[in-house]
Amino acid sequence: MVENEHHHQQPPAPAPPPPPAAVQQPLGAARGPAYPPAEQLLQLNYCIHSNPSWAQTAILAFQHYIVMLGSIVMIASILVPRMGGDHGDKARVIQALLFMSGINTLFQALFGTRLPTVMGPSFAYILAILSIINDFRDEDFSSEHERFLHTMRAIQGSLIISSFINMLLGFSRSWGEFTKLLSPLIVVPYVCVVGLGLFARGFPQLATCVEIGLPMLVFLVVVQQYMKRLHPAAHPILERFALLVCIALIWAFAAILTAAGAYNNVGDATKRSCRTDRSFLISSAPWIKIPYPFQWGTPIFRASHVFGMMGAALVTAVESTGTFIAASRFAGATPPPAHVLSRSIGLQGVGQLLDGIFGSIAGTNASVENVGLLALTHVGSRRVVQISTIFMFFFSIFGKFGAFFASIPLPIFAAIYCVLYGLVASVGITFIQFTNNNSMRNIYIMGLSLFLGISIPQYFVANTDGNSGRGPVHSGGGWFDDILNTIFASAPVVALIVGTLLDNTLDAHHARDERGVPWWGPFQHKKGDSRNEEFYSFPLRINEYVPTRFL
Repeated sequence: MVENEHHHQQPPAPAPPPPPAAVQQPLGAARGPAYPPAEQLLQLNYCIHSNPSWAQTAILAFQHYIVMLGSIVMIASILVPRMGGDHGDKARVIQALLFMSGINTLFQALFGTRLPTVMGPSFAYILAILSIINDFRDEDFSSEHERFLHTMRAIQGSLIISSFINMLLGFSRSWGEFTKLLSPLIVVPYVCVVGLGLFARGFPQLATCVEIGLPMLVFLVVVQQYMKRLHPAAHPILERFALLVCIALIWAFAAILTAAGAYNNVGDATKRSCRTDRSFLISSAPWIKIPYPFQWGTPIFRASHVFGMMGAALVTAVESTGTFIAASRFAGATPPPAHVLSRSIGLQGVGQLLDGIFGSIAGTNASVENVGLLALTHVGSRRVVQISTIFMFFFSIFGKFGAFFASIPLPIFAAIYCVLYGLVASVGITFIQFTNNNSMRNIYIMGLSLFLGISIPQYFVANTDGNSGRGPVHSGGGWFDDILNTIFASAPVVALIVGTLLDNTLDAHHARDERGVPWWGPFQHKKGDSRNEEFYSFPLRINEYVPTRFL
């Protein structure tokens, strides 16, 4: 009995397992989700390959034309009066700029980067052009119109010669080799200042007629961001076309103020900014005029003028590259590979050569505001930009119709640019997700590049004579001064120089992962990522006729 009871005795209960060790959660992990890096923006309605309906494509293309028109009118308004030109000369200059913008945009969309980027005249050439204007100020001419023609011929010659800078950088593939030094860490401040560096064209220009510019800014934000959320049916319409609606409303409001006599007793500067009848473009523009080679006369070549233009050509290569990187993000494409950037800058040089031949007043670069429009509308379609060239060609040839839209008051454009430039600046910040943003090394490089990229150009711009174009560098050599003053007045150039030097010399090898090079590197090679061929290959069978180093 005792033995039986001993045989059926229950085994002792196992000891309970020890409590799991407490896992140290990252600071703030319990407060919300952490978003992983995303190579492409997921809220785009149409990316580089997808296309809206033909009706929507046409309206969006017209919207791109309107947005780029503001910079054209600004440049013509700054330069033509200083050259001795009248309203008719200004209208013809605008026609030439529009025509060449259409050609250069079509070239880039078909054979260059293949990104949805509009090509327009660059403000980087203004200092060099002002220097040319100043050289002829003391010369005697039979009339102001003769002074204008002589200056235009000098500008043509300088554009033609300086265009070989970009062609050499691009077609030799030197530019692509240089861009391989970039990393996401450099791209952050570089692309940021592509937008932020244009702040002078935003609110300062808006404030020249605040009763028109400020309502435009407020209306655009309210209609495009808030009213689209009131009803699902209104969302796609207002998201894509609110810009045109706001322009029409504020333009009509400005016309009412003009007709009511609100600006009858104000200064001339206010009249030029606010009135809708002070551009005199409609009355002076020809009905039909096709820009043709050497329309202003035989180009004049002078070495002292060419060097300043060369500096501007180098600046446009830097600025366009930053704009292309931003456009690739808003188009849902991979960052442009090195060989694509090389051929695009080379083709930009060809475009500048054509600018000089066809009598444009300034060289070309990628339009920052139109890249911002991709973000505003959430439409990154390449076809939309290609169709926009039809409007550029049409309104450049039929001058009266083009002059109608060119008479939109500039503060309206400035209000638009406040939003569009901000969007381009903010997309630069998104590249920080591919770096270690907790690295003190990275914080130092980004901070210094961003600050100096804004501060140094501001010093050069503030100390530049607006009439003569003379900047703060006074070495005694006018051509050398023009080059340095032009280069260091560009925010993207300064940010790129500072960022590239620091990132590639400050413990670069050991910080390779922190810099984001493992993510960035494959995109810089033709076969590094399978999507490169999809986004950047030539259309049709053009690949068969292009040297392999440009494919």
